[in-house]
Amino acid sequence: MAKFNKDSIGGTLTVVVLLSLICSLIVAGSAVLLKPTQEEQKQLDKQKNILSVAGLLQADTKKGDIKDIYAKNIEPKIVDLATGEYVEGVTNFDAKSAIKDPAQSIAINPADDKAGLKVRAKYAEVYLVKDADGKVNQIVLPFYGTGLWSVMYGFVSVQPDGNTIKGITYYEHGETPGLGGEIENPRWQQNFVGKKLQNESGESAIRVAKGASADKDHGIDGLSGATLTSNGVDGSFKYWFGANGFGPYLAKLKAGTN
Repeated sequence: MAKFNKDSIGGTLTVVVLLSLICSLIVAGSAVLLKPTQEEQKQLDKQKNILSVAGLLQADTKKGDIKDIYAKNIEPKIVDLATGEYVEGVTNFDAKSAIKDPAQSIAINPADDKAGLKVRAKYAEVYLVKDADGKVNQIVLPFYGTGLWSVMYGFVSVQPDGNTIKGITYYEHGETPGLGGEIENPRWQQNFVGKKLQNESGESAIRVAKGASADKDHGIDGLSGATLTSNGVDGSFKYWFGANGFGPYLAKLKAGTN
């Protein structure tokens, strides 16, 4: 048998291939082993943001307490967006996965697509926030839409009247730091508190634009130097809290039938 010559072209190629194969196996194995931990952290981050927008997360809240606070105060429910009715028997729902499945999603009419989504899931997960007596005192709703550079994901907390905003948060986006990235700024988010999602006719009415705060019920001044990001926030609210988004669900909350 010929002696293996690692300095030859064939030997060099063999070493490179073997090293690449070993590294690939290590990376693949690590990804598989770490996936449960990654999923757990992803779920924990989601719970943290829901608690935050609901005002249940304090500055000194420990990471290990988030699950317990969430379990004690939050009841997730699945909503059929077309009817506004709760859906029973659906578990492990994920909107990002659902939009990739034609059976779980619908194409959005371009004329209605204020948020630039093109497609959305048929269902949405909402979060009922309960007080110490088990009474629902607010509802957290997910929403998202395109900004200048990215899809911006957030939560809105609404009072039981189905219309008055208690708080908002953005937790995932790729907007420009210091400009569009200011959608994360709590001081700017505070401008939404007390505003009404809809007008008296039940139409989505939040407006985000320069000088919009003159409308005390529905207006929020846009971010300085970030017009396209502000337009994206405006479009997200117009879509998700109108007839093609949470409109039917909000109508049932207002009527007390949900």
